[in-house]
Amino acid sequence: MDEILFMGVDGGGTGCRVRLSNADGDRLGEGQGSAANIRLGLEVSWGAILVAADQALAQASLTRSAFPRIHVGLGLAGICKPADERAVEGAATACAGQPFASTSARNDAHTACLGAFEGEDGAILIAGTGSIGYALVGGVGRPIGGWGFEVSDEGSGAYLGREAVRAALRGHDGLGPDSAFTRHVMERIGGDPAAVVAWVGAAKPGDYGTFAPLTLDFAAAGDAVAASLVAESADRLTTHVRRLVELGAPRVCMMGGLAPVIEPWMAPWARRLLVPARGDALDGGLWLARQAAGVMARERAA
Repeated sequence: MDEILFMGVDGGGTGCRVRLSNADGDRLGEGQGSAANIRLGLEVSWGAILVAADQALAQASLTRSAFPRIHVGLGLAGICKPADERAVEGAATACAGQPFASTSARNDAHTACLGAFEGEDGAILIAGTGSIGYALVGGVGRPIGGWGFEVSDEGSGAYLGREAVRAALRGHDGLGPDSAFTRHVMERIGGDPAAVVAWVGAAKPGDYGTFAPLTLDFAAAGDAVAASLVAESADRLTTHVRRLVELGAPRVCMMGGLAPVIEPWMAPWARRLLVPARGDALDGGLWLARQAAGVMARERAA
């Protein structure tokens, strides 16, 4: 068989997914692997991708011998600059053992945006443990935020959780309002500032993120301190929407586990710009693969 095939890859910090389709867009198979963030190393990333690819190929009754006719579009966490894209693409043949028809790599926000708007102009705002905005206008992508919990990721679950811990300490010391919410947070960590300091020393973004649902619950129940924190996080995300629109995005799709529960707290004008996604990040990877195949076809025709 010499049928052209397309493979979309969505590789994040916790897992990797692969989707295989034919030229008509029919879904032939899917697979899952471990983390594929390129910060783990290109061999590790490609190892996870290939595990997931093998599963997708098996569902289509294919093997890696089909690689030379597969155009691959990868959306991988950890890609920050063109050199990263070239490094991923350059490692494909060595890691896979044989070349693909083409390999195109972008960061995972780019492919998520491609999928959400089926290749058209738009922007995504991901609000999960972390946060990031990404505008895709005229084929050019522009990220905003998402530079890491330590300095960025405003409005995210980890951000909201960290503010909850800070509010608990302020309430305990009398530097801020004390409420049922702040006392509950303090008790959950250990009951006193010393326990909080010990907890903070080993806490990761995901640990802070566990306080986000609690904060939302107390806010919904009318706790003034929790409500102020949720409102402030929503304002941060609203600012992201404003900037994405300034960059030329006509509409924005919110994604991530925090998105549906924080959206009602956002400004009405921003909510009116929000639209549902038409497709997912794997669809975006397939769009990227098809774009590469189209470029190659035009080059051959010329």
